[in-house]
Amino acid sequence: MTTSTPLPARTAAPLLRLAPGDTVAVAREALAAGTAVDLAALGEAGALTVRTDVPAGHKVALRDVAAGEAVRKYGQLIGLASAPIAAGEHVHVHNLAFTASQAGAGSADAGPGGYAVGVDARPTPLVPPAERRTFDGIVRADGRVATRNYIGILTSVNCSATAARRIADTFRWPGALDAYPNVDGVVALTHGTGCGMDALGEGAQLLRRTISGYARHPNFAALLVIGLGCEVNQVAALTSGFDLPPEVPVVAMTIQEIGGTTRTVAAGVERVRELLPVVDAVRRVPVPASELVLGLNCGGSDAWSGVTANPALGVASDLLVAQGGTSVLAETPEVYGAEHLLTRRARDPEVAAKLVRRIRWWEEYTAAHGGSMDNNPSPGNKAGGLTTILEKSLGAVAKGGSAALEAVYEYAEPITAKGFTFMDTPGYDPVSVTGLVAGGANVVCFTTGRGSVFGCKPAPSIKLATNSEVYARMDEDMDVDCGRVLTGEQTVEEAGRELFELILEVASGRRSKSEELGVGDEEFQPWQLGAVM
Repeated sequence: MTTSTPLPARTAAPLLRLAPGDTVAVAREALAAGTAVDLAALGEAGALTVRTDVPAGHKVALRDVAAGEAVRKYGQLIGLASAPIAAGEHVHVHNLAFTASQAGAGSADAGPGGYAVGVDARPTPLVPPAERRTFDGIVRADGRVATRNYIGILTSVNCSATAARRIADTFRWPGALDAYPNVDGVVALTHGTGCGMDALGEGAQLLRRTISGYARHPNFAALLVIGLGCEVNQVAALTSGFDLPPEVPVVAMTIQEIGGTTRTVAAGVERVRELLPVVDAVRRVPVPASELVLGLNCGGSDAWSGVTANPALGVASDLLVAQGGTSVLAETPEVYGAEHLLTRRARDPEVAAKLVRRIRWWEEYTAAHGGSMDNNPSPGNKAGGLTTILEKSLGAVAKGGSAALEAVYEYAEPITAKGFTFMDTPGYDPVSVTGLVAGGANVVCFTTGRGSVFGCKPAPSIKLATNSEVYARMDEDMDVDCGRVLTGEQTVEEAGRELFELILEVASGRRSKSEELGVGDEEFQPWQLGAVM
């Protein structure tokens, strides 16, 4: 199995089997108990009688399964039967279970540590120069390429959040930026920490790395950095680590030094007004698609995520890699149990080893807090048909296409490699994408089966609905209807190519649905590690 399993031949049959030998099929539509399903579309003779009501997107057993026997989907293990399962029965949380020993099972050709390394790492040929694509980007003075042009207001500590928001709010009113058509906005990114922590500890270091990554993001043309004055995460120390070119204005302010909230807001508004003409003096120019860093994320997943939207995004990821660009998969808890598919694509043993080390860290981290990696599927995921973390992960890794895995990064580290890469992040969407954007992602694609209203300023967020029902119900929030793959209107390949074109358009300035709605200010959520003191 590759991580972008193609959808089987289109059919009107109510059941969809994703790989030969699968124990289960997925119900295309809600099936009532007693429904007889012709198995001819699955290449088998006879009929299957559905024994219990099965919601759309949920699994149906294709044969009898004994208690303790492996259950397979996508051609891979997704759990063990926790009770005998009869052919035609609904397969879900009541009769399918996960144990940690099932995760990272690797494969028959696995090497030391239980993982096959590099056996599927095939270099992606770059398209010929004459076929290289471009987008209309903004080239900064030091050569960094932006997809948006914001003034950013960053905070060192939660205590300065209100002042930062009030400064940004001054420029939200209709007409406030009409004189500056090349400025995408003034955005305040606040957070809930910055003090009550060990100044030299892992948590403080991670926070500074995340904020510094945002400060260096090419989509910020100028910055205000606001602190209180007495916090652990001191503004002067923070800004000294930004390592920005002199062309990027950085204005540092502390509320205690200026004399309170009202004076800080007034001073901040004045500085933004001074910066606006400077920031507006940019123009978009054609730049190679290789300058794109595409963040890959999913949230509110359902059973169709791994069948439609995620594989389509995997196609788009591969197309970008072929252009010389970069894509970044994340959400380590949501590749757990499918990491062997990524080690098989690692370009060298060290890349694979780094990924496995992060998996082991997560096992220890969750165990230390009394949790389990299988706690990851949310109630919404389960209502959408996902049962175990293995099943969720197998669908999630499809976002990464089939290109070789070139690098593995820790949270919010700068993404420097070209090609397909991975960043260690939590599965919680705002925290995950915050790490990706801190690393340099200048476009994010976000797949959702239950419906997400996610944005991630300063990077544009493109949302892909896994099914047409969610797309129609939430059309103000969804950019792409990948449910057309299920109806036969598109193949996964066609959906991926269409998405790639949309990525280029959005990178060129076309506003995504989340941008039209103004979503993305509150989703800045740095990963909080360490003791709160």
